[in-house]
This record gives sequence, structure tokens and C-alpha cells, in this order.
Amino acid sequence: MSDQSRDVRPFEAHAPEEDLADLRARLAAARLPEPETVDTSATGRDRWDQGVPLDDLTRIVDHWRTSYDWRAFEARLDRIGQFRTTIDGLGIHFLHRRSQRSDATPLLLTHGWPDSIVRFADVVEELADPTDPTDPAFDVVVPSLPGFGYSDRPTTTGWGTERTAAAWVELMSRLGYDRFLAHGGDWGGNITTVLAGRFPDHVLGIHSTFAEGPPGLSLDGLTPTEREWAEGTRDFWQHRAAYAKQQATRPQTIGYSLVDSPVGLLAWLLDKFAEWSDTEDSPFETIPIDRILDDVTLYWLTRTGASAARIYYESHAALDPDLRVDVPSAITIYPADVERCPRPWAQERYRRIVRWGTPERGGHFPSMEVPDLFVDDLRDGLAAVLAARADWSM
Repeated sequence: MSDQSRDVRPFEAHAPEEDLADLRARLAAARLPEPETVDTSATGRDRWDQGVPLDDLTRIVDHWRTSYDWRAFEARLDRIGQFRTTIDGLGIHFLHRRSQRSDATPLLLTHGWPDSIVRFADVVEELADPTDPTDPAFDVVVPSLPGFGYSDRPTTTGWGTERTAAAWVELMSRLGYDRFLAHGGDWGGNITTVLAGRFPDHVLGIHSTFAEGPPGLSLDGLTPTEREWAEGTRDFWQHRAAYAKQQATRPQTIGYSLVDSPVGLLAWLLDKFAEWSDTEDSPFETIPIDRILDDVTLYWLTRTGASAARIYYESHAALDPDLRVDVPSAITIYPADVERCPRPWAQERYRRIVRWGTPERGGHFPSMEVPDLFVDDLRDGLAAVLAARADWSM
């Protein structure tokens, strides 16, 4: 008899039609505030000085209510391949696309907030079965973080990044991958760091758009560009991170709005897509509006606005200052990201950086903003990781 707690079960996404009708009705009945009180001549980023502009939100809400097709995204997830399993008492949802190639390497991709598995939906198929047969292929696994999407919502405290990383090792083992590559950004980058530091026997190497050096490092010796990065990150956390403080201290309070109001949820998430993308004004300059609505609708239909916010309560500023990563690591710092770690600081934690990338375009969501560039960079980074691994074992 199989151990049902270890079973991996196929999963299909299909929201009840009444839930979609309810969403449209709530959007039609939305009560909106007066316009923002910014200078009427403001353009570009200045238009967003008080948050999401009313005109923009009104237009997006109308598109969401009248034109957006959630069923198309459900079908896309089903084509990739969806599954669920129970790990450490919690149901975990994940995408799993096995490559048709026998030389494919297992690759775990971990998302963050305010995104979800949507972060990687546009790149999974190309990573698994590349158009160019000379490109490397991967067996791709994309789990939904605890409390996100179709994963279960934890009912107790304790599901922070350390526990999640341990769950990912178990997940990969159940799929037959005892050793694997890992990539992440945002919280996914944090979890990827924990994976590599805590489970080096299972992690072949990592690629990350998130690097965090140990605390308390000096600005002395940094280049002007590196100093600008460090000061920009500090400014972000001091002046533009109220959302993180709210979710780290009172996730339940903001959660009522996020689960009860689709417009409130849209504004809360859209604000970050706008501020953190490499654009002059709207995030839709680089990310299709329907892709962002895929993400927001996934939060809405699964009622995970509050539970996803709790990752900040569980793990905000909790990365072990003494944790070190000795597996080969490729780090990419995108120019418009909100946290950019100088390489000398990163090297204090990631002690075998084999590739350091600084693309000319892209922000916090590169797999959504510049997917082709992201895929090329990820491939190059993982190739460097595997080459270093081969040299290491010789």
C-alpha cells in the first residue's frame, strides 16, 4: 500500500463559474476614492508618487471585468503540468515539466511576492524543451510557496524560509531528483540561498537575482557604482518598504482587504509591479496586462492575499547572518531591481561565485519583463555553475 502522505497527485485548475461571476460583480460595484492629489502635469514615475493612479486603475478594472480570460491561463497551467503533494503536513502545489531530452538537468524555480508561479509561466516550456537543440534542457519544477496559489494556507506559525527550503528538498526527492539546480528571485532568491547553504549535498549550484551579504558590512572599498547600489537599497528599505513592515507585523489586518476586495488586491499588488519594473511609467510597458491579471486573479480565486503576506511575518529579516553558500553560484543583478548587492558584499556569503551578471535591461521581475534575456542569462549562469561543478569534482 502506498503512503498517501507521500503521493504526488495530478492537479487541474478550474475555478467555479460562480466565483468568476462574483468577481465580475464585485468589480462592477467597486467604490473608488477620489483621484490622487499629485501635480496634474506630472508624467512618468511622478504620476505614481502617491500610488496607483485612479485613471490607470479604472481602466485595468474595466479590462479585468469585461475582457480578461482566466480560463486561458488555467489551460496554460494544465498544459505545463500541475501536481500536488503533502509535505510536513501541508499540501504543496507545483508545476512540473519534464524535458523530452535525456540529458536534461533538474531545475527548481522559486517565486516570491507579489508574484506567484505566474512569474515563470512564460519560460518553463523553453527551459524544458529549447527551440535551439544546442541549448541546455531542464526538468523544470515550480512550486507554489506555502500560502500562495494552490498550495495550502498554513494554519499555524512556522512556515518560514528555512522550513520551506527543507520541504523543497523533499519535493525534489519525491520526483526522483536527489540533486538539482535551483534559481529564485525575491523570496525565491532567499529560499534558494537557504537551500544551497543548508543542503549542499542536494544542490548542484544556484542562480539567483537576489544576493544578500551578511549584515554590517562597510561601504569602504566599494566602487562608485557599488556604493550607489548599497545606498539605493538602504533608501528602499528606509523610505519605500511600508508594505513589508505592514505584512511583517500585521498581515491579518491588511489581509481582510486583500481577500474581500478585488480592487484593493489589484492596487496592492500592482503598485509593486509598477515601482519595481524597468519602465518609465506603467509596468505594462514590459509586462502584458493579462499576465499581471493572471497573478492577481490567482491570488483572488485562491483567497491567499492574507496567507501570502504572512511570509513577511515568518521570515522578514530572518536570513541567518552566519549562513554561507559554498556550492557554485551565479548571481545576476538587474539594473532596475530594488535591492542590488555589491559583489564584494555578496562574496562574503556566496563563496564560489562563478558568474556575475549585470544586464542592461530588466527589473525585479525579469522572467516576466524580459523573458528572452532572462532565459539566456539563466542558461549561461547555470552552464557556468555546472562547469565549475565538473572542475570541482575532477
